[in-house]
Amino acid sequence: MTKRPLLLATLDGYAVEGGFDRPYEPATCYSPTIALGRLAGPGVAGALWADYERVLEVAASLGLDGVRLTMEWARVEPHRGRVDNEALERYGEVVRFATSLGLHVTVALIDGVWPAWLGLEAWLLPWVAPHVLAHARRVVSELGSDVGGVVIFTNPDDLARRGYVEGSIPPWRHGEHADARRARQQIQEIVRLLEADPVVGPRIVKATLTLDLDLDSDELLDARSASAYEEVYVRSLVKGTGPTGSRSGLLVKHNGEWSAVAPSEVLDALR
Repeated sequence: MTKRPLLLATLDGYAVEGGFDRPYEPATCYSPTIALGRLAGPGVAGALWADYERVLEVAASLGLDGVRLTMEWARVEPHRGRVDNEALERYGEVVRFATSLGLHVTVALIDGVWPAWLGLEAWLLPWVAPHVLAHARRVVSELGSDVGGVVIFTNPDDLARRGYVEGSIPPWRHGEHADARRARQQIQEIVRLLEADPVVGPRIVKATLTLDLDLDSDELLDARSASAYEEVYVRSLVKGTGPTGSRSGLLVKHNGEWSAVAPSEVLDALR
């Protein structure tokens, strides 16, 4: 019998949690651009840092297999070498609550955001790799068996192409094809090192597919039966705000309550 992939909705912590890139908040690679007024930050976003449980309860009713949660490195380690254990414990609470609802949880370590202290050119700097490895081991060790899977970089090619060729994300450079290749090589080397790591390696999900919510129900049904993938991600459970917010979300908050807003045919395909 062919095993179908798990269907998970994404939760991009930077876009949905609130509490980044304002005074006295964890600073990310977007903080200089936000401080200069060239981009709007996430602000309070969906305030999910205090409200994850209510969103997960609704997610459990949609027929999804689970969620892919980005654990924001800037929140866990806001300053180099200084880990916020309360933040790490909070993420642990969220993951355990999700699993108590029967949801599979895959954690993503780096989506499109990284701590400001790594620098804008993080993916060209060789000293960054050991910090990524330490962060990955820390997260996996803290969450233990509650983690169903780990994704190191959600969009590794985007970090290189959009950062160094298109100039649409940090470090905002245009046409730097040689640096894009170097960044891609370093990212690939980090992934190889973690795949060989005895703590992190066994948890890494390798065959994945990410879909936007503007797909039609037939595409979603086809993806659900595509045995070439371990996990299929629907972006996103909550739309979020700021530079990494998605175009749409499965849920929206109205009068303090979260509810599904996706078209009925998409919700039917999820089930």
